[in-house]
Amino acid sequence: MRSHSSILGILLIVWPITSPAEQSQTFGDYTVHYNAFTTDILEPSVARAYKILRSKNRVLVNVSVLKKVMGTTGQPVRAKIQARATNLSAQVKILEIREIRDKGAFYYIAETPVSDEETLKFTLHVIPDHEDEGHTITFQEQFFTD
Repeated sequence: MRSHSSILGILLIVWPITSPAEQSQTFGDYTVHYNAFTTDILEPSVARAYKILRSKNRVLVNVSVLKKVMGTTGQPVRAKIQARATNLSAQVKILEIREIRDKGAFYYIAETPVSDEETLKFTLHVIPDHEDEGHTITFQEQFFTD
């Protein structure tokens, strides 16, 4: 699983940089990076290793939290994350967040089904470890699956 972990880590690091859907928000000493994409782009071996169903009709939400550290791009930190997705019909999907650890980095992922042209509004509540207060982030994406 170690080699798959490295592959997933690279994908989750590179994907936000190359994706127009990558977003981040800074609050206090922390920056939260997040995005959502259909799971069909995952390499089959990575999807298998993490039990992620590859499909155009399935979305993976990816979240990482970095603490600001002078002279660096930030230090990965663990966090408590609650997430939900709401479609335009006001149907709410509570997302089950899973933590993935990879060589000192922490990634938080969740999956949910999606229909063609469906728009989902994601709400993330992020509390970095050793902090009492969290930050709520919302973002919206439309998915085309056909």
